[in-house]
This record gives sequence, C-alpha cells and structure tokens, in this order.
Amino acid sequence: MAREINKLTDSTVKAAKPEGQRRRKLADGGGLTLVVKPESKVWWFRYRFAGKEKTFSLGSYPETSLKSARAGRDNARQLLDQNKDPVTHRRSESAKNLSANANTFQAVAEDWLKLQTGQLSDSTISVTHNRLTNWIYPHLGSLPITDIEPPLALQVLRKIEAKGKHETAHRMRQRISQIYRFAISEGRATRDPTADLRGILKAVPAKNRAAIVKPEELAKLLRAIDAYAGQPTTCAALQLAPLVFLRPGELRLAAWSEIDLDAGIWTVPGKRMKGTVKAKRAGLVPDHRIPLSPQAIEILKPLKQLTGHRPYVFESVRPGRPMSENTVNTALKSMGFDGATMVGHGFRATASTLLHEMGWPPEIIELQLAHRQRNQVAAAYNRSARIDERTKMMRQWADYLDNLKKPNSNVVAIGQTASK
Repeated sequence: MAREINKLTDSTVKAAKPEGQRRRKLADGGGLTLVVKPESKVWWFRYRFAGKEKTFSLGSYPETSLKSARAGRDNARQLLDQNKDPVTHRRSESAKNLSANANTFQAVAEDWLKLQTGQLSDSTISVTHNRLTNWIYPHLGSLPITDIEPPLALQVLRKIEAKGKHETAHRMRQRISQIYRFAISEGRATRDPTADLRGILKAVPAKNRAAIVKPEELAKLLRAIDAYAGQPTTCAALQLAPLVFLRPGELRLAAWSEIDLDAGIWTVPGKRMKGTVKAKRAGLVPDHRIPLSPQAIEILKPLKQLTGHRPYVFESVRPGRPMSENTVNTALKSMGFDGATMVGHGFRATASTLLHEMGWPPEIIELQLAHRQRNQVAAAYNRSARIDERTKMMRQWADYLDNLKKPNSNVVAIGQTASK
C-alpha cells in the first residue's frame, strides 16, 4: 500500500529549515516538492517523460507561494496529459516571447529608422523619430507588429487629428506604411494595415506662411532690417533674404564655394535644394542659379571678409557652423514682426506676389523661385533657363526695394508692365 503524503501547509513551508548544510525535500503530492536549501527554498515538479525522469522548476519561495506552486504543478500535469514536456514547452514559449519582443512595432520601427541614414536627411530622421516617440509608440510601440489592425492604427491617427495636427497625421500614416513595407520585406509582417486607411484622414487645411505683400508694409520691414543691430551674419542674412528668394534652409546653409561674386552668380547645388533624397541622388534636382544684383553683391563683399576663410557664409557665433534655423525668425520677431505677420520663408511669397503685380511672366518668377517642375528630367536640364531675363528681373526687383524703403518714396512699379 502506497504511503500517504501529508499535504504541506503555508505555516509548514514558512517554518521549513534545511538539515544542517544538506538540502531537505518536503513533498506536497502529485510530484510537487519543496527543496529547502541553506540559502533558499525552491519548488520542483518531478515527472517522467519519454521514459526519463525530469525536474521542472516552479520558482522560489516566498516569491512563489504554495498556492501558486500547486497551480504550476497542475498546469504542468495538463501538458503531460497532452503529451507535451513541460520543460520543452517553457523553452518554446520563452523563445516565442523573445521573438515577439523583437517584433514589436517600436522594435521594427527603430530598425527601419537605422536604415534611413543616407536615404533621408539627418533632420528628417530626427523629426520622424520624435514624432514616432511622441505620437505612435505610447499606443502601438509595445504591440507585436502583426497584431495591429486598421481600426487601431486609425484610432491613433485620429488622436493626432484631434490636436489639429492634420499634416502630422498624414505624415505618420505614411511613415507607418513605410515601416510595414520594411517589416514585410523582412518577413516580420504580412500586410500593411494603413493601406486600408488611404483617403480616410481629413484633408490637410491649406496654410499659407505669413508674408508681407503690401508695398507700404514691406517698406517698413526693409527699414527695420536696415536698422537692426544684431550679429553681422544675421544682419546680412536679413538683408539678403528679400533679394534671392531662397528657402530658409537653403539660405542659412550657404557656402562660399557656391558664390561667384565676380560673375554675380550664386549656384546652389541640387543636393541642397528642396526634393527627395532619391531624386537628388539621381541628379533630378537641378542646381539653382541665382543672378546676384549689385545690391546683393554689396551685402556679400564685406561678409566675405568676416567668414570667407571658413565654409559657411552665414556662420553662427560658433565658428565653422551655420547659423540656427530659427535665427532669422527670431530676429524678425525682435523687430516686431511675429510669426503671424512675417517669417523667413515669407520673403518668397512677398517677391512672388509683387513681381506678378509688376507684370513679370509667371514662368520667369517660378524659375527663380525654383518651384519643382512636374517633369523632373526636364527640370534637370533647365539649370540655366532664361537666365538673362531672370538677371534683369532680379536687378529690377532690387532697385524696386531700394526705392521702396526711401523716406517718402513714390514707387509706382506695382501694376505696371515690366519692360522685357
């Protein structure tokens, strides 16, 4: 007759002591044993599988209570009833969990971001990472990438929309889609849930950058710029911005190697112009030639004495580095022109509006603004398009600005037809 095993109790387990330096085993029945060692108490489940005796650890006491240990034993016995080895099953589940942790949306997204170095600009990668961290990871980051369905992705994007950040919502849908395409190529996902969301998000409201387009207001701005007492490079950038129609990033990263003062031409490399990294690598973003008016040259000459021995034209207070992207807007704000009135990018809209009113052909203005053409191949071969007309326009524009900022000026260029 088999010896009956007395069940353990909580008090018995708590009070159990080893036998000197030897470990002691207290059976609870059904294969569950408490192994009492000098330094610890451990739960074991002893069983036979495929003719071999095995031990399955269920944790240490008191972290694993008597009740929890019994539940673990019962689960292990259920696995044995299904002809599954508890030890092998645990290892398999652990491997699955590790795989799942490596396959969370955040893990895959971070792997995708690493591959974007050289494909996207450093600033774009930084902005994308910040947006993912702020908007996406808190909701989707810890989920297995294969578990995310369209309704959940839409719910997260709607949260961004609710903050009024419609453009960010659209951009994040695109980035999530790119991450899924990467995951699919790696065999870590089978479908892109955002593919079902095309056309679902609200359209991005039209938003024009603040710009001054009335001559009398522009005159006040030009006078304020001339009176501005800031860093020499900041003053020069402010004075030059109305004369060259460049985007803020194209202006602040200007290099002396691009500027030929003798020829009166500033050639901005295509790699620094607006466009995708892919298009730039393919040479489909053309260099942009800017005819420099005498006024622009007069601004640049003394600046070359200051920064011409180093790469950047508009150097920051830290030698060898370009001025900050916020420098021009901060200076404008300090002069009383806040973000709702005028921003650095607004000089382009100012020139476009007034040159159209002056009667200059739209195609000449568009070429000088370097607006992207639909046919990128044609644009690549359009580097010097109508340069003589553009040179004449830029000089007339500079003369117009000079006259406009004179006290009691009576500029009548607006509304008249420009001489061709």
